[in-house]
Amino acid sequence: MTEDISGTTFVLTCPKGLETLLADEVKSLVGVECKVGVAAVTAVLNIDAAYRLLMWSRLANRLLLVLSEGKIADADALYQLAKAVDWSGHMTNKSSFLVDFSGESKEIRHTNFGAVKVKDAIVDYFRDQTGVRPDVSRDDPDLRVNVRLHKGVATIGIDLSGGSLHKRGYRTEAGIAPLKENLAAALLYRCGWPGDYADTASLVDPMCGSGTLLIEGALMAVDKAPGLDRKVYGFTRWKQHKPAVWAGLVQEAKARWAIGMSRCKYTFTGFDADPRVIQTASQNIRRAGVDDLVHVKAQALAEFSAPESESKGLFICNPPYGERIGDVDNLKSLYRCLGDTMRAKLDGWKGAIFTGNPELGRSMGVRSYKQYRLFNGTIPSQLLLFNVCTEAHVNEPKKEGAENSLANIRLRVVNAERAQMFANRLKKNVKQLGKWARKQEVECYRVYDADMPEFSIAIDCYADWIHVQEYAAPITVDENEAKARLHEALSVMPEILGVDASRIIVKQRRRQKGLAQYEKQSTVGQRLVVHENGCKVYVNLTDFLDTGLFLDHRPIRAWIQNASKGKKFLNLFCYTGVVTLNAIKGGAVASTSVDMSKTYLDWARDNLALNGFDEKNHAFVQMDCMRWLDEALGESEVKAEPASPYRSKQKNGSSARPAVGKKIPKYDLIFLDPPTFSNSKRMEGVLDIQRDHAGMITKVMKLLDAKGVLIFSNNHRKFKLDPELHVDFQIEDISDKTIDQDFQRNQKIHRCWSIRHKA
Repeated sequence: MTEDISGTTFVLTCPKGLETLLADEVKSLVGVECKVGVAAVTAVLNIDAAYRLLMWSRLANRLLLVLSEGKIADADALYQLAKAVDWSGHMTNKSSFLVDFSGESKEIRHTNFGAVKVKDAIVDYFRDQTGVRPDVSRDDPDLRVNVRLHKGVATIGIDLSGGSLHKRGYRTEAGIAPLKENLAAALLYRCGWPGDYADTASLVDPMCGSGTLLIEGALMAVDKAPGLDRKVYGFTRWKQHKPAVWAGLVQEAKARWAIGMSRCKYTFTGFDADPRVIQTASQNIRRAGVDDLVHVKAQALAEFSAPESESKGLFICNPPYGERIGDVDNLKSLYRCLGDTMRAKLDGWKGAIFTGNPELGRSMGVRSYKQYRLFNGTIPSQLLLFNVCTEAHVNEPKKEGAENSLANIRLRVVNAERAQMFANRLKKNVKQLGKWARKQEVECYRVYDADMPEFSIAIDCYADWIHVQEYAAPITVDENEAKARLHEALSVMPEILGVDASRIIVKQRRRQKGLAQYEKQSTVGQRLVVHENGCKVYVNLTDFLDTGLFLDHRPIRAWIQNASKGKKFLNLFCYTGVVTLNAIKGGAVASTSVDMSKTYLDWARDNLALNGFDEKNHAFVQMDCMRWLDEALGESEVKAEPASPYRSKQKNGSSARPAVGKKIPKYDLIFLDPPTFSNSKRMEGVLDIQRDHAGMITKVMKLLDAKGVLIFSNNHRKFKLDPELHVDFQIEDISDKTIDQDFQRNQKIHRCWSIRHKA
């Protein structure tokens, strides 16, 4: 006899944090109020409503038909509760079944034990009734029995879903740390997608992984039922299954999908830096049947641009947050890059970031107006919502521009004739060097470098920005006269260079000592992205004395990029890591970058993230380089007299003992570019490159592979290489090969050598 379940209690389970959303969804789909619990809701439904939820719920994990519920004191009570169920109304003695058990108590401490007691009860029920026991099947049961034990109460039911409903059937492969489909749908619901958006809006995921957010967004937009493509349900071999009801729902779902596809005008776009992940996403999109709508391609975050559409949309992603992939400190660069992208390219859009580390979200520089607490599996997470507009920007540059921009300098031209002389010279340089730069595809270059003694300044082009450095005047030059000449030069720059005064940044160049070289000159916080050698680089023209990119090293960086394939690379005094970036771009398999400044190392990490490179196999170390060298070599020094730790051991009388068993790392390619002089408090001693370079190079060469090469560079104009180094090493002065056309007038801008081991 078939049992009537026209008004039976059902439990819908869901990920923790989605209970109220699921209750709202149930009401919208079948018009029934739910009782909200923990990771579940309860409702009284008929079979038609239950089937509709199985077809259309985007949030539920499972739909359970409750057969019995009661308090149990021990395992025997659980057995009796299960055996009292009229199992013949749901299966036969020839049916196979499987018991899923969750929860525990003092008496039932293991789920396997609880499942066995319920299994025994069902088997004994049929043996007593018919003399024949049904079989247990783990692979393909006819019926899945679900038992939940919570606070001493056991709920026994039938799992009509047959498996978690988050498995829509389109995702057979996934990337690293994939987002479950029903959680992705919940995030989109919280963002108001697609209900709050015009029917021509865009949905963009710049780090799409296997494409789950995009696919779920498309399924919503085209009104495709999430259960339409599922191959297996738990009710198909259930005795009370109504095939006609289900067939009707399937036909309805197909018709709604066809109408939705014909009307959809949304744009769905996804990117990911890993081409292999994009291939997986493409396959998932095709299986979901939305490949005509959703388009993905391999592209780094820095290359992102908004879809060409008049309408705005939703920018959403689930970036790594250090729980599964990526290190938390290293990921700050990625989140800053996300924030830069939103501020620069998505004004007027809605933004959403789902992260298990809200602190990383605060690194973005965009203020979130709403936060939702959710769980990604067992990981407490937050969905951060943004209105991308100027008012939401954090530490946004002042509208009137940087304090050191030409627009904020009141110019007073005393000698117009002298200003015209400078204008003529600058115009000539712009014509010659501009032509060269365009031909060589050089975006950042020096256009003037104290060509005329009266105007002792350097002028650098950074795309459509100009960086002006005034060299400190000799003591013999009157300060007012130097200021007058600077004003004369500045007055003609906007017209000659074709740049607005607000984009011309002016600084005075002085020798920096100690920590002053790392101190900010301003607090604008504005970074620009420029291009060089196929790399994208962050520069800051306003806040620091240096911009983050040494223009004279352009040929060196290009050479290192071309020489790095398959190499292990070491960058000492790495600054903002642009040389390391070039090495990785060229195919370096591993790298180590060392600098004392956390500011510069964070900048270097940002440059890697900007180009879509992760930090796997690429280490950034904040340490005095000489101390790092000693630790890498396993050397401990006993000094005979106070001396700089940078001096050669042979010259200062110290001795060194390698640590027992210390394995010295070896590198195929090393770049060493120390400052001329440094007395930072973070250092042990004072660095004088002329005095200390021989000892430094000798140590570095111990880390160089037998067939490797060290590129040694410095900008000390009177520097002379210690001739004793030629005794031990094969050395070639390559300075003339590393000076590009824009520095031909100032060939002492740096000196450079390639140093190898002798055969």
